[in-house]
Amino acid sequence: MPVALSPRLSSEPPTHCDSVWRGATLVTMIDGHYNLIENGAIAVTGGKIVWTGSAADCPAFSDAKQHEFDGGIITPGFVDCHTHLVFGGDRSAEFEQRLNGVSYAEIAAAGGGIISTVNATRDATEDELLAQALFRLKPLLAEGVTCVEIKSGYGLSVESELKMLRVIRRLGVILPVEVKSTCLAAHALPPEFKGRADDYIDLICDTLLPVVASENLADAVDAFCEHLAFSPDQVERVFKAAAALGLPVKLHAEQLSSLHGSALAARHHALSADHLEYATEDDAKAMAASGTVAVLLPGAYYLLRETQCPPVAHFRQHNVPMALASDANPGTSPALSLRLMLNMGCTLFRLTPEEALAGITCHGARALGLQETHGTLETGKVADFIHWPLSRPAELVYWLGGQLPCTIVYRGEIRGEFCS
Repeated sequence: MPVALSPRLSSEPPTHCDSVWRGATLVTMIDGHYNLIENGAIAVTGGKIVWTGSAADCPAFSDAKQHEFDGGIITPGFVDCHTHLVFGGDRSAEFEQRLNGVSYAEIAAAGGGIISTVNATRDATEDELLAQALFRLKPLLAEGVTCVEIKSGYGLSVESELKMLRVIRRLGVILPVEVKSTCLAAHALPPEFKGRADDYIDLICDTLLPVVASENLADAVDAFCEHLAFSPDQVERVFKAAAALGLPVKLHAEQLSSLHGSALAARHHALSADHLEYATEDDAKAMAASGTVAVLLPGAYYLLRETQCPPVAHFRQHNVPMALASDANPGTSPALSLRLMLNMGCTLFRLTPEEALAGITCHGARALGLQETHGTLETGKVADFIHWPLSRPAELVYWLGGQLPCTIVYRGEIRGEFCS
Protein backbone atom coordinates (compact mmCIF):
# COMPACT_ATOMS: atom_id res chain seq x y z
CA MET A 1 0.00 0.00 0.00
CA PRO A 2 1.60 3.36 -0.99
CA VAL A 3 2.47 5.74 1.81
CA ALA A 4 1.16 9.32 1.46
CA LEU A 5 3.83 11.98 1.42
CA SER A 6 4.06 14.34 4.37
CA PRO A 7 2.98 17.91 3.50
CA ARG A 8 6.62 18.97 3.77
CA LEU A 9 7.91 16.35 1.42
CA SER A 10 7.51 16.32 -2.33
CA SER A 11 9.20 14.61 -5.21
CA GLU A 12 10.31 16.56 -8.27
CA PRO A 13 8.65 19.99 -8.72
CA PRO A 14 5.49 19.72 -10.83
CA THR A 15 5.63 20.90 -14.42
CA HIS A 16 2.00 22.05 -14.58
CA CYS A 17 -0.39 23.75 -12.17
CA ASP A 18 -3.69 25.63 -12.21
CA SER A 19 -2.52 28.93 -10.73
CA VAL A 20 0.50 30.73 -9.32
CA TRP A 21 0.27 33.44 -6.64
CA ARG A 22 3.28 35.69 -6.13
CA GLY A 23 4.39 39.22 -5.26
CA ALA A 24 4.07 39.06 -1.45
CA THR A 25 5.91 37.74 1.59
CA LEU A 26 4.73 34.27 2.61
CA VAL A 27 4.03 33.85 6.33
CA THR A 28 4.18 30.06 6.26
CA MET A 29 3.57 29.40 10.02
CA ILE A 30 5.47 26.11 9.81
CA ASP A 31 6.17 24.83 13.34
CA GLY A 32 4.22 27.76 14.77
CA HIS A 33 6.69 30.41 13.57
CA TYR A 34 6.37 33.06 10.88
CA ASN A 35 9.10 31.44 8.75
CA LEU A 36 8.89 34.25 6.23
CA ILE A 37 9.66 33.81 2.55
CA GLU A 38 10.15 37.25 1.04
CA ASN A 39 8.90 37.70 -2.52
CA GLY A 40 7.39 34.23 -2.33
CA ALA A 41 5.23 32.17 -4.66
CA ILE A 42 2.52 29.54 -4.22
CA ALA A 43 1.52 27.11 -6.97
CA VAL A 44 -1.89 25.46 -6.77
CA THR A 45 -3.47 22.47 -8.50
CA GLY A 46 -6.86 20.98 -7.73
CA GLY A 47 -7.31 23.14 -4.66
CA LYS A 48 -4.01 22.06 -3.07
CA ILE A 49 -0.60 23.67 -2.78
CA VAL A 50 1.87 21.87 -5.04
CA TRP A 51 4.85 24.22 -4.67
CA THR A 52 5.98 27.07 -2.39
CA GLY A 53 9.18 29.02 -2.18
CA SER A 54 10.93 32.11 -3.46
CA ALA A 55 9.45 33.52 -6.65
CA ALA A 56 12.97 33.52 -8.09
CA ASP A 57 13.03 29.72 -7.80
CA CYS A 58 9.49 29.12 -9.00
CA PRO A 59 9.16 26.79 -12.02
CA ALA A 60 7.89 28.43 -15.18
CA PHE A 61 4.32 27.10 -15.02
CA SER A 62 3.62 28.90 -18.31
CA ASP A 63 0.15 27.37 -18.62
CA ALA A 64 -1.00 28.48 -15.15
CA LYS A 65 -3.20 31.44 -14.32
CA GLN A 66 -0.89 34.09 -12.87
CA HIS A 67 -1.84 36.22 -9.86
CA GLU A 68 0.55 39.06 -8.99
CA PHE A 69 0.26 41.01 -5.75
CA ASP A 70 1.93 44.37 -5.18
CA GLY A 71 3.68 43.57 -1.93
CA GLY A 72 2.01 42.72 1.37
CA ILE A 73 1.88 39.37 3.13
CA ILE A 74 0.16 36.02 2.58
CA THR A 75 -0.92 34.00 5.61
CA PRO A 76 -2.63 30.63 5.86
CA GLY A 77 -6.42 30.79 6.03
CA PHE A 78 -7.68 31.38 9.55
CA VAL A 79 -9.05 28.49 11.61
CA ASP A 80 -11.68 29.25 14.28
CA CYS A 81 -11.49 26.01 16.23
CA HIS A 82 -14.13 26.66 18.94
CA THR A 83 -17.53 28.24 18.25
CA HIS A 84 -21.18 27.82 19.21
CA LEU A 85 -22.66 29.64 16.21
CA VAL A 86 -25.91 27.67 15.92
CA PHE A 87 -28.54 28.65 18.50
CA GLY A 88 -31.92 30.32 18.76
CA GLY A 89 -32.44 33.94 19.78
CA ASP A 90 -29.82 36.02 21.57
CA ARG A 91 -29.07 37.19 25.10
CA SER A 92 -28.44 40.90 24.51
CA ALA A 93 -31.29 41.82 26.89
CA GLU A 94 -29.61 39.82 29.66
CA PHE A 95 -26.30 41.50 28.88
CA GLU A 96 -27.98 44.86 29.41
CA GLN A 97 -29.67 43.66 32.59
CA ARG A 98 -26.36 42.55 34.09
CA LEU A 99 -24.80 45.92 33.31
CA ASN A 100 -27.77 47.55 35.05
CA GLY A 101 -27.09 45.55 38.21
CA VAL A 102 -29.35 42.50 37.87
CA SER A 103 -27.55 39.38 39.11
CA TYR A 104 -27.11 36.23 37.02
CA ALA A 105 -29.07 34.31 39.67
CA GLU A 106 -32.00 36.71 39.30
CA ILE A 107 -31.87 36.43 35.53
CA ALA A 108 -31.78 32.62 35.71
CA ALA A 109 -34.68 32.55 38.19
CA ALA A 110 -36.74 34.55 35.67
CA GLY A 111 -36.07 31.94 32.97
CA GLY A 112 -32.93 33.51 31.53
CA GLY A 113 -29.40 32.25 31.18
CA ILE A 114 -28.56 29.17 29.15
CA ILE A 115 -32.08 27.79 29.56
CA SER A 116 -33.48 30.75 27.61
CA THR A 117 -31.18 29.81 24.73
CA VAL A 118 -32.19 26.15 25.05
CA ASN A 119 -35.86 27.08 24.85
CA ALA A 120 -35.31 29.36 21.84
CA THR A 121 -33.25 26.69 20.10
CA ARG A 122 -35.82 23.99 20.73
CA ASP A 123 -38.61 26.24 19.42
CA ALA A 124 -36.75 27.23 16.23
CA THR A 125 -37.00 25.31 12.97
CA GLU A 126 -33.91 24.13 11.14
CA ASP A 127 -34.33 26.89 8.59
CA GLU A 128 -34.63 29.53 11.31
CA LEU A 129 -31.49 28.27 13.03
CA LEU A 130 -29.70 28.22 9.68
CA ALA A 131 -30.63 31.83 8.90
CA GLN A 132 -29.44 33.03 12.31
CA ALA A 133 -26.19 31.06 12.05
CA LEU A 134 -25.48 32.49 8.60
CA PHE A 135 -25.80 36.00 10.04
CA ARG A 136 -23.14 35.16 12.66
CA LEU A 137 -20.79 33.14 10.47
CA LYS A 138 -20.45 35.55 7.56
CA PRO A 139 -18.55 38.25 9.50
CA LEU A 140 -15.99 35.63 10.57
CA LEU A 141 -15.54 34.53 6.96
CA ALA A 142 -15.11 38.13 5.80
CA GLU A 143 -12.05 38.39 8.08
CA GLY A 144 -10.35 35.37 6.56
CA VAL A 145 -11.77 32.33 8.35
CA THR A 146 -11.58 29.40 5.93
CA CYS A 147 -12.15 26.62 8.50
CA VAL A 148 -14.53 26.74 11.45
CA GLU A 149 -15.65 24.31 14.14
CA ILE A 150 -19.27 24.63 15.32
CA LYS A 151 -20.70 22.85 18.37
CA SER A 152 -24.19 21.77 19.27
CA GLY A 153 -25.16 21.97 22.95
CA TYR A 154 -28.19 24.24 23.16
CA GLY A 155 -30.73 21.59 22.25
CA LEU A 156 -30.10 19.25 25.20
CA SER A 157 -32.53 16.67 23.84
CA VAL A 158 -32.03 14.00 21.21
CA GLU A 159 -34.32 15.72 18.72
CA SER A 160 -32.93 19.23 19.20
CA GLU A 161 -29.28 18.20 19.29
CA LEU A 162 -29.73 16.34 16.00
CA LYS A 163 -31.48 19.40 14.59
CA MET A 164 -28.50 21.60 15.50
CA LEU A 165 -26.01 19.14 14.02
CA ARG A 166 -27.95 18.97 10.75
CA VAL A 167 -27.83 22.78 10.54
CA ILE A 168 -24.07 22.72 11.13
CA ARG A 169 -23.64 20.28 8.26
CA ARG A 170 -25.80 22.49 6.00
CA LEU A 171 -23.60 25.52 6.70
CA GLY A 172 -20.63 23.68 5.22
CA VAL A 173 -22.61 23.05 2.05
CA ILE A 174 -24.00 26.56 1.63
CA LEU A 175 -20.87 28.61 2.30
CA PRO A 176 -17.30 28.27 0.98
CA VAL A 177 -15.76 27.28 4.31
CA GLU A 178 -14.58 24.02 5.84
CA VAL A 179 -17.00 23.28 8.69
CA LYS A 180 -16.19 20.76 11.41
CA SER A 181 -19.14 19.65 13.54
CA THR A 182 -18.89 18.80 17.24
CA CYS A 183 -21.58 17.20 19.38
CA LEU A 184 -21.67 19.03 22.73
CA ALA A 185 -24.81 17.48 24.19
CA ALA A 186 -23.02 17.27 27.56
CA HIS A 187 -23.01 21.07 27.78
CA ALA A 188 -25.56 21.61 30.54
CA LEU A 189 -28.25 19.67 32.35
CA PRO A 190 -31.65 20.08 30.65
CA PRO A 191 -34.41 21.24 33.01
CA GLU A 192 -36.41 18.05 32.60
CA PHE A 193 -33.42 16.08 33.98
CA LYS A 194 -32.99 18.23 37.10
CA GLY A 195 -31.38 16.06 39.79
CA ARG A 196 -30.82 13.23 37.28
CA ALA A 197 -27.54 14.08 35.61
CA ASP A 198 -26.50 10.44 35.30
CA ASP A 199 -29.73 9.65 33.46
CA TYR A 200 -29.00 12.42 30.98
CA ILE A 201 -25.48 11.08 30.44
CA ASP A 202 -27.07 7.67 29.77
CA LEU A 203 -29.28 9.28 27.14
CA ILE A 204 -26.27 10.85 25.43
CA CYS A 205 -24.18 7.68 25.49
CA ASP A 206 -26.83 5.09 24.72
CA THR A 207 -29.21 6.94 22.40
CA LEU A 208 -27.86 10.19 20.97
CA LEU A 209 -24.25 9.40 20.09
CA PRO A 210 -25.04 6.19 18.17
CA VAL A 211 -27.44 8.17 15.94
CA VAL A 212 -24.91 10.98 15.53
CA ALA A 213 -22.27 8.48 14.42
CA SER A 214 -24.54 6.48 12.13
CA GLU A 215 -25.74 9.64 10.34
CA ASN A 216 -22.23 11.19 10.24
CA LEU A 217 -23.44 14.37 11.91
CA ALA A 218 -20.33 15.07 14.00
CA ASP A 219 -16.57 14.99 13.61
CA ALA A 220 -15.91 15.06 17.37
CA VAL A 221 -17.60 14.93 20.77
CA ASP A 222 -17.20 17.60 23.45
CA ALA A 223 -18.34 18.03 27.07
CA PHE A 224 -18.27 20.67 29.81
CA CYS A 225 -16.38 19.46 32.88
CA GLU A 226 -17.26 21.88 35.66
CA HIS A 227 -19.13 22.00 39.01
CA LEU A 228 -22.11 23.64 37.32
CA ALA A 229 -22.09 21.11 34.47
CA PHE A 230 -20.71 17.53 34.58
CA SER A 231 -18.22 15.71 36.78
CA PRO A 232 -15.02 14.08 35.51
CA ASP A 233 -16.62 10.64 35.96
CA GLN A 234 -19.64 11.64 33.89
CA VAL A 235 -17.43 13.17 31.20
CA GLU A 236 -15.35 10.01 31.08
CA ARG A 237 -18.46 7.99 30.30
CA VAL A 238 -19.16 10.29 27.35
CA PHE A 239 -15.57 9.95 26.18
CA LYS A 240 -15.70 6.16 26.33
CA ALA A 241 -18.96 6.10 24.37
CA ALA A 242 -17.44 8.41 21.75
CA ALA A 243 -14.31 6.25 21.46
CA ALA A 244 -16.43 3.13 20.95
CA LEU A 245 -18.04 4.90 17.98
CA GLY A 246 -14.73 6.08 16.54
CA LEU A 247 -15.28 9.75 17.38
CA PRO A 248 -12.43 11.90 18.75
CA VAL A 249 -13.06 14.02 21.84
CA LYS A 250 -12.53 17.56 23.09
CA LEU A 251 -13.30 19.17 26.46
CA HIS A 252 -14.35 22.45 28.05
CA ALA A 253 -12.08 22.30 31.09
CA GLU A 254 -10.80 24.40 33.99
CA GLN A 255 -12.76 27.51 33.03
CA LEU A 256 -14.12 28.30 36.50
CA SER A 257 -12.34 25.85 38.80
CA SER A 258 -9.73 23.11 38.79
CA LEU A 259 -11.21 19.64 38.32
CA HIS A 260 -8.22 18.42 36.27
CA GLY A 261 -10.50 17.94 33.30
CA SER A 262 -7.61 18.81 31.01
CA ALA A 263 -5.59 15.89 32.40
CA LEU A 264 -8.67 13.70 31.86
CA ALA A 265 -8.82 14.94 28.29
CA ALA A 266 -5.16 14.13 27.86
CA ARG A 267 -5.65 10.58 29.12
CA HIS A 268 -8.21 10.08 26.39
CA HIS A 269 -5.91 11.69 23.80
CA ALA A 270 -8.37 14.51 23.25
CA LEU A 271 -7.79 16.83 20.31
CA SER A 272 -8.01 19.80 22.65
CA ALA A 273 -8.85 21.08 26.10
CA ASP A 274 -10.44 24.53 26.00
CA HIS A 275 -10.63 27.61 28.30
CA LEU A 276 -8.07 26.35 30.91
CA GLU A 277 -7.93 29.39 33.17
CA TYR A 278 -7.50 27.10 36.20
CA ALA A 279 -5.27 24.47 34.62
CA THR A 280 -2.15 23.50 36.59
CA GLU A 281 1.39 22.64 35.57
CA ASP A 282 0.55 18.95 35.98
CA ASP A 283 -2.33 19.45 33.55
CA ALA A 284 0.07 21.09 31.10
CA LYS A 285 2.50 18.18 31.41
CA ALA A 286 -0.27 15.69 30.72
CA MET A 287 -1.46 17.64 27.69
CA ALA A 288 2.08 17.86 26.35
CA ALA A 289 2.54 14.10 26.66
CA SER A 290 -0.68 13.36 24.78
CA GLY A 291 -0.42 16.07 22.13
CA THR A 292 -3.63 17.73 23.34
CA VAL A 293 -3.91 21.34 22.19
CA ALA A 294 -4.68 24.14 24.66
CA VAL A 295 -7.44 26.29 23.16
CA LEU A 296 -7.49 29.74 24.77
CA LEU A 297 -10.71 31.77 24.63
CA PRO A 298 -10.08 35.41 25.57
CA GLY A 299 -13.57 36.55 24.53
CA ALA A 300 -15.25 34.72 27.42
CA TYR A 301 -12.48 35.79 29.81
CA TYR A 302 -13.10 39.40 28.79
CA LEU A 303 -16.89 39.40 28.94
CA LEU A 304 -16.99 37.58 32.29
CA ARG A 305 -14.34 39.96 33.68
CA GLU A 306 -12.26 37.04 34.87
CA THR A 307 -8.95 37.61 36.63
CA GLN A 308 -7.38 34.13 36.49
CA CYS A 309 -5.38 33.83 33.26
CA PRO A 310 -4.59 30.49 31.62
CA PRO A 311 -1.11 29.23 32.59
CA VAL A 312 0.56 30.33 29.36
CA ALA A 313 4.02 30.05 30.91
CA HIS A 314 3.45 26.38 31.74
CA PHE A 315 2.16 25.71 28.22
CA ARG A 316 5.28 27.34 26.78
CA GLN A 317 7.60 25.50 29.16
CA HIS A 318 6.14 22.10 28.28
CA ASN A 319 5.62 22.82 24.56
CA VAL A 320 1.83 22.55 24.61
CA PRO A 321 0.46 24.01 21.33
CA MET A 322 -1.79 27.00 22.06
CA ALA A 323 -4.73 27.76 19.80
CA LEU A 324 -7.00 30.80 19.93
CA ALA A 325 -10.69 30.87 19.01
CA SER A 326 -13.68 33.18 19.11
CA ASP A 327 -15.88 30.94 21.32
CA ALA A 328 -18.76 32.74 19.57
CA ASN A 329 -21.78 32.02 21.78
CA PRO A 330 -24.85 33.86 23.09
CA GLY A 331 -23.95 34.04 26.77
CA THR A 332 -20.26 34.64 27.41
CA SER A 333 -18.56 35.47 24.10
CA PRO A 334 -20.82 37.06 21.45
CA ALA A 335 -17.70 37.54 19.34
CA LEU A 336 -17.88 37.79 15.56
CA SER A 337 -14.23 38.72 14.98
CA LEU A 338 -11.42 36.18 15.18
CA ARG A 339 -8.89 38.93 14.46
CA LEU A 340 -10.04 40.72 17.62
CA MET A 341 -9.18 37.52 19.50
CA LEU A 342 -5.61 37.89 18.21
CA ASN A 343 -5.31 41.21 20.01
CA MET A 344 -7.09 39.97 23.13
CA GLY A 345 -4.83 36.92 23.26
CA CYS A 346 -1.83 39.23 23.34
CA THR A 347 -3.16 41.97 25.62
CA LEU A 348 -5.03 39.75 28.11
CA PHE A 349 -3.02 36.52 28.05
CA ARG A 350 0.38 38.01 27.10
CA LEU A 351 0.86 35.92 23.98
CA THR A 352 3.30 37.21 21.41
CA PRO A 353 1.88 38.19 17.99
CA GLU A 354 3.61 35.15 16.50
CA GLU A 355 2.00 32.84 19.09
CA ALA A 356 -1.38 34.43 18.49
CA LEU A 357 -1.18 33.97 14.73
CA ALA A 358 -0.08 30.36 15.22
CA GLY A 359 -3.14 29.99 17.42
CA ILE A 360 -5.54 30.64 14.54
CA THR A 361 -3.53 28.83 11.87
CA CYS A 362 -1.36 25.77 12.54
CA HIS A 363 -2.39 25.17 16.16
CA GLY A 364 -6.04 25.90 15.43
CA ALA A 365 -5.88 23.27 12.70
CA ARG A 366 -4.24 20.78 15.09
CA ALA A 367 -7.06 21.35 17.60
CA LEU A 368 -9.42 19.98 14.93
CA GLY A 369 -7.17 17.11 13.88
CA LEU A 370 -6.44 18.89 10.58
CA GLN A 371 -2.70 19.48 10.97
CA GLU A 372 -1.91 17.38 7.89
CA THR A 373 -4.15 19.43 5.59
CA HIS A 374 -4.60 22.94 7.00
CA GLY A 375 -2.90 25.70 8.95
CA THR A 376 0.40 26.29 7.11
CA LEU A 377 1.64 27.21 3.65
CA GLU A 378 3.26 23.93 2.61
CA THR A 379 3.25 21.57 -0.30
CA GLY A 380 0.36 19.12 0.06
CA LYS A 381 -1.83 21.38 2.16
CA VAL A 382 -5.23 22.68 1.12
CA ALA A 383 -4.82 25.97 -0.78
CA ASP A 384 -6.53 28.22 1.77
CA PHE A 385 -4.65 31.49 2.22
CA ILE A 386 -5.13 35.22 2.58
CA HIS A 387 -3.32 38.17 1.03
CA TRP A 388 -3.12 41.26 3.23
CA PRO A 389 -1.74 44.63 2.05
CA LEU A 390 0.22 44.93 5.29
CA SER A 391 3.88 45.39 6.09
CA ARG A 392 4.29 42.62 8.67
CA PRO A 393 2.26 39.88 10.40
CA ALA A 394 2.06 41.82 13.68
CA GLU A 395 -0.27 44.31 11.97
CA LEU A 396 -2.98 41.65 12.01
CA VAL A 397 -2.81 41.74 15.81
CA TYR A 398 -2.21 45.48 16.13
CA TRP A 399 -5.28 46.98 14.43
CA LEU A 400 -8.41 47.04 16.60
CA GLY A 401 -11.81 46.77 14.94
CA GLY A 402 -12.78 47.35 11.37
CA GLN A 403 -12.37 44.96 8.48
CA LEU A 404 -8.90 45.02 6.96
CA PRO A 405 -8.80 44.72 3.18
CA CYS A 406 -7.77 41.27 2.07
CA THR A 407 -8.02 38.71 -0.72
CA ILE A 408 -9.22 35.35 0.57
CA VAL A 409 -8.32 32.24 -1.42
CA TYR A 410 -10.34 29.13 -0.58
CA ARG A 411 -9.30 25.82 -2.13
CA GLY A 412 -7.30 27.68 -4.75
CA GLU A 413 -10.03 30.11 -5.84
CA ILE A 414 -10.68 33.72 -4.78
CA ARG A 415 -13.66 33.70 -2.45
CA GLY A 416 -16.35 36.13 -3.54
CA GLU A 417 -17.82 39.03 -1.58
CA PHE A 418 -20.72 37.03 -0.17
CA CYS A 419 -20.26 38.31 3.37
CA SER A 420 -21.71 41.80 3.02
